[in-house]
Amino acid sequence: MKWFFIVLLLFKGLSASGKVFHVGAQHPYKTIKSALAVSNGGDTVYIHKGLYKEGNIIVQKAITIIGIDRPILDGDKKYEVLSIKSSYVTIKGLRVQHSGYASLDDPGGIKVYEATKVTIIDNELFDNFFGIYIQFSTNCLIKNNKIIAFGKEEQTIGNGVHCWKSDSLQIIGNNINGCRDGVYFEFVNNSVIWRNIVTDNIRYGLHFMNSNNDSYFTNIFSRNGAGVAVMFSKKITMMNNTFNENWGDAAYGLLFKEISDCHLSGNHFNKNTAAIFMDGSNRTIVENNVFSNNGWGLKIQANCMDNIIQKNNFIKNTFDVSTNGTLLLNIFSQNYWDKYSGYDLNKDKIGDVPYRPLSLYSVIVESNPTAMILFRSFFVSLLDQSEKKIPSLTPENFIDNKPLMSALRL
Repeated sequence: MKWFFIVLLLFKGLSASGKVFHVGAQHPYKTIKSALAVSNGGDTVYIHKGLYKEGNIIVQKAITIIGIDRPILDGDKKYEVLSIKSSYVTIKGLRVQHSGYASLDDPGGIKVYEATKVTIIDNELFDNFFGIYIQFSTNCLIKNNKIIAFGKEEQTIGNGVHCWKSDSLQIIGNNINGCRDGVYFEFVNNSVIWRNIVTDNIRYGLHFMNSNNDSYFTNIFSRNGAGVAVMFSKKITMMNNTFNENWGDAAYGLLFKEISDCHLSGNHFNKNTAAIFMDGSNRTIVENNVFSNNGWGLKIQANCMDNIIQKNNFIKNTFDVSTNGTLLLNIFSQNYWDKYSGYDLNKDKIGDVPYRPLSLYSVIVESNPTAMILFRSFFVSLLDQSEKKIPSLTPENFIDNKPLMSALRL
């Protein structure tokens, strides 16, 4: 009798796992919408290889949709392709393409409306207005998707992964190319962006607005129009990312605008117009980063306060640091500067002579950009050397009292 009840419980558990529906030319259901109409929460819909042009497909049940051999869902340039309006939905293995284009309702390849625990994994989003759009949602996972668009101007294309007024999202391992912004966060808190490759987007690789307590780790942001922007946010952790080849008149590897209490560590900034531009940013720790081959390593405006810049490598930058004011309210300490020519008599690996990373020429260029025409001239070299010996125009407290004699292994 005991074994009978155990078998009965196992049978009930299996039966509660949901039904399975197959969609395809050789299967019982020929359209996705017909399978969704008869499915219930907990069911699984398998979509087999083929081209499906069914307009706007709306998912309003807690189901799993899995593509077999990468079926194509095509919006025919008219419709939002896949609309998720239920929690506990999984979308996997699809190619979603050619959504409609509109600036009022922002159609997407896949759009999530006020849901929780939605998983979008291993899909291809091709030539959509917005790739994946998340709004008013929580605890969603966006993982290992490939998002490709072909935008030429900001006004004609949306973002790769667009997140609005959401919480506890995970954006992991996606490859995003050709969008307006690769990843966009606005009013999104307690979320993680990890291991994404974001390249060749029109505006920003990553764009934060009014989002707090977020982290991004081990991402690559390369050749984007203006790099990465973190604005009007606080308590952001940025670690082990690569900011590479973000060139242009208004391009930065990383732009800080009105942020506070953040931590930037272990990142590599290489070949950017300006590696970091800080404006109205306070109480941020910048440590263990590498700034190499940039036009400017760090542009820090006079309205930035109580930031700590320590234990970084500044190598082969045209200008390591620049500012637009005469008062420094931040701390520079124990950085390696390849332009430092001091000595270390006591062999403690710290220079015995303090280093002034702010050159007079960089101050002049900040207010008169056309002065760059004199770059590498003997006159400029003489001017900078004179300023280092007898500071007169650069801020007296703009100084690293403990410059390192050799580069850190970062």
